[in-house]
Parts: sequence; structure tokens; C-alpha cells
Amino acid sequence: MSLISTEWLEKNISNVKIIDGSWHMPATKRSGKEEFNKEHIPNAIFFDIDENCNKSTDLPHMLTDNSSWENILSSMGISNEDEIVIYDNSDVLSACRVWFNLIYFGHDKKKVHVLDGGFNKWKKEKRITSANNIIIQTTSYKAKENNGMVKSKDQIDQNIIKKKFDLVDARSKDRFNGTTPDPRKNVRSGSIPNSICLPFKTLINDDFTFKSKSEISSYFKDLSLNDPVNVVFSCGSGITACVLALAYSQVNNKYLPVIYDGSWAEYGKI
Repeated sequence: MSLISTEWLEKNISNVKIIDGSWHMPATKRSGKEEFNKEHIPNAIFFDIDENCNKSTDLPHMLTDNSSWENILSSMGISNEDEIVIYDNSDVLSACRVWFNLIYFGHDKKKVHVLDGGFNKWKKEKRITSANNIIIQTTSYKAKENNGMVKSKDQIDQNIIKKKFDLVDARSKDRFNGTTPDPRKNVRSGSIPNSICLPFKTLINDDFTFKSKSEISSYFKDLSLNDPVNVVFSCGSGITACVLALAYSQVNNKYLPVIYDGSWAEYGKI
């Protein structure tokens, strides 16, 4: 039950912790934090993807370390026992990245959900919103990293030859094929050798909900994956890779999400 409906959240709004994980591509000139301050789902807490990351690298929003994650979650008032719903107001479904981060650092995956359709669907259905910030009571969150959920550049390079896992790229076909410039400075066009392209938008409906499980299964079947359990997702900077990871976990119960965190921002760096 990684995905939950707007109806479910409305009924259970007092029983869960709600996180707004809105992040926007730099070119949009939008601020997730500013939009949150104007309007959000009641009781929501904002999670800043660009701030809550590894600051020792110039790569965008890389996973932080265990201790820092404990401090972040504790300051947000999140406990290890909490059931959590994440949503976003983003064209790239950034809530999925927060979902991945929480599972990576050891939160019970059965207690981490993404709101299907996000804030767009919530507002379209005229459900209640708020501009008020809640009073947060800090906690003592304990994290436990699962390093097996992330691949490094070295592991990606080795896999080009050894082919131990399938690498699926969530970017558009134009970016994957190198027919359009990369939106980031100092990053070349193109893709990782032997990777497969499945644009994340392929799996998303016009109302920002995920397509049905049967449709998602069909798209992944068309990829002719070598090992259905051994799949790694990549994208531009580790955001939409998590959209594919969530979608694939919906149709493969044995799959534990794995991404190449550096993604093309690292691999295509000039």
C-alpha cells in the first residue's frame, strides 16, 4: 500500500504524519517552500529536498548520512513508529524521492505512503487546505541505512561490462538519446551505456495519479528485463528514478527499491 488515495488520507488525516515533499526543476523558477507556506494539506510538515541532503558534494540532493538523517527527522517531529503520508505539488512527483529516503534510512516501508495524485488532485476535489504551520514536538528518531538500495558510479561502470543488473533511466527519450541539451550546466547530453529508457511520465495519468497495476506491469514487461528482482533506476538527479522505483514496487512484491543516486548529473558531468 505504497500509494494511498485522497479519500483515505482525508479519513485518516489525524492518524498520520503528513509530509509535503514538493521539489521543482530549477528552470521552473518555482519554490516548493514558498508554495507550501501559502497553502498545504492541514497538519503537513515541509521537507526540503535540496536542504536535507549531503552538503559535502556539488551533486544535487544526494542522500545524507545516518546521523544527519536522524537530526532531520527528529527536528520534524517524526518518530520511528509513525505512519507517514508524503505528497507533492510537483510535475516530477518528488514525493517519491522522500518515500525512497525514508525507506533507505530504515523506516518501515509498510508505514510509508505516497498520496496518489498529490496536492493537485487534493485541491481539484476541493478538499480542505491550510496556510498554518503546526507546532512541532521534536523526537529522537533512530535511522538505519540500507546501503544496498543505492549504487555508486563505480558499480554502474562495472555493470556495463558484467551486466549483473538492468539499469532503467526515467528521463525523457530526447534527453536519453542526447537529442536535446541537458538542463543542468556542465552536464553533457546522452545516457549510460546499456541502460534502458522508460520515461517516468509514461506511468502517470494526466491527473498525476499512477496508471493501473496492469498498465504498469505491461510497460515493464516490454523492457524485457533480465532479472525482475535486480533492477536499478536512474534519471537526471535521483528524483524521478524514485517514481519508477515506486511504480515497480507496486507490481513486484519482491522488489526492494534501488537507485543510482548520482544519476546523470554525476555520470554525464563534464
